Amino acid sequence: MPEVKPEILRWARETAGLSLGRAAAAIGLKDTRKERAVERLAALEEGRAAPSRALISKMAEKYHRPLLAFYLDAPPAKGDRGEDFRSIPDRQTGSEALVDALLRDVRARQDAIRDLLIDDEDNQPLLFIGSMRVSDGTDAVLASIKSTLKLDLSSYRRQSSPEKAFALLRSQAEAVGIFVLLLGNLGSHHTAIDVEAFRGFALADPVAPFVVINDQDRVTAWSFTLLHELAHLWLGQSGVSGRSPDLRIEQFCNDVAASFLLPAHELASVGVTRRTPTETAIELIGRFADENHVSRTMVAYRLYRASLLTEDNWRALTGIFLANWRKGRAAQRERDKDKDGPNYYVVRRHRLGNALIQTVSRALDSGVLTPTRAGNILGVKPRSVAPLLSPISSGNRAA
Repeated sequence: MPEVKPEILRWARETAGLSLGRAAAAIGLKDTRKERAVERLAALEEGRAAPSRALISKMAEKYHRPLLAFYLDAPPAKGDRGEDFRSIPDRQTGSEALVDALLRDVRARQDAIRDLLIDDEDNQPLLFIGSMRVSDGTDAVLASIKSTLKLDLSSYRRQSSPEKAFALLRSQAEAVGIFVLLLGNLGSHHTAIDVEAFRGFALADPVAPFVVINDQDRVTAWSFTLLHELAHLWLGQSGVSGRSPDLRIEQFCNDVAASFLLPAHELASVGVTRRTPTETAIELIGRFADENHVSRTMVAYRLYRASLLTEDNWRALTGIFLANWRKGRAAQRERDKDKDGPNYYVVRRHRLGNALIQTVSRALDSGVLTPTRAGNILGVKPRSVAPLLSPISSGNRAA
């Protein structure tokens, strides 16, 4: 068995965002005294002891690293997450390792899809990726996005629910070659990444552009995040976006998204001004948001950017809306905890999106992909590839 270098153990733990104490507990180093368990892990990382194969496997699981990474000669350079569009308050140390792990995972999937598409001579580079600049202005960028995707606000609003409204936008993005994924964890609810850590990210590529939306967020926020990340693609930018729009580029992409969902000529119809009492503003914003399949925080942001709300009022309303959503989500989870969840494969297909599913399915049928490689792209075990790609999988057992 190859030797595992101590510096690799330390690198894997630190990039997972774990202290010695938390890591020792996570990988099952037990002792009657916590200090002794920590000392055992420190000894491994300093080369004073050698880890067993079973312990390395446990580390790979808990540190969110492939097993082969532990047999590298030296720690690799920090992975490229593109630009970090998040403001400092959004960065949570405990979640950063999960965000990095998710980015590594999605980039690997993107690389595999790009290779498939490049080999297909019928595919052409997507000219809209990186076609615009911030200096072009929000109106021009939005006009290009609307024209390319054939977006129509009235069609969006005619949908019967926020989920279906988002599905319409997603299908229009996928139709032009953009892969849109809903991912907010590393495969289990234990690794869920809060929206405070990341709201979405874009991987700009002229062959296989990816947009990932944190599905831990409100469903009504998914459409806004998708449009926001599309703006990043049009600007040719790869990077991670957060919830707070304090950076200029985030304000720009937010304005592009919000201008589609709530056009300037409709702002007055919301009925909120700087003199509107808070309780009344909450009611009016909520009514408009519900009727038009948008989030309350987006409406408040749009009003603030149009100077119909002060910054203090906007931030206060955003805090109230977020707190109310978290409370409602917790209550819903409590009601649902004893209910059977939806079919595994239905959920997985929804998260991956039709574009990714269909691309993998075609490659698998043509023999270009093996089930193992297809499973890596889809994030499932090889035995789950066939039922995942099947249009009818309700009778299949979850992986």
